[in-house]
Amino acid sequence: MSPTSPLHIYEIRPRKDHRGVDLICDALPFGRLWYAEPNAVVNAIGYAKHRSRSHDAVIRVYDAAGKVIETQEHTGDFKEW
Repeated sequence: MSPTSPLHIYEIRPRKDHRGVDLICDALPFGRLWYAEPNAVVNAIGYAKHRSRSHDAVIRVYDAAGKVIETQEHTGDFKEW
């Protein structure tokens, strides 16, 4: 990760109503997005990578108990010249 570019931290957490997951990050326009099954986690990770294509990001997936079960680091691919 480059220390000069902003770092976005995304959290993917299961919803309390058991209807998918929430993607949470301060960089999102409304703070969180809801993803429903099937493939909710995969779709949320894909969106986080897309949103952070010009920024470095850390994507953390949590289980229902609040423990991190997966962490991905994404280096922004798109840089201005």
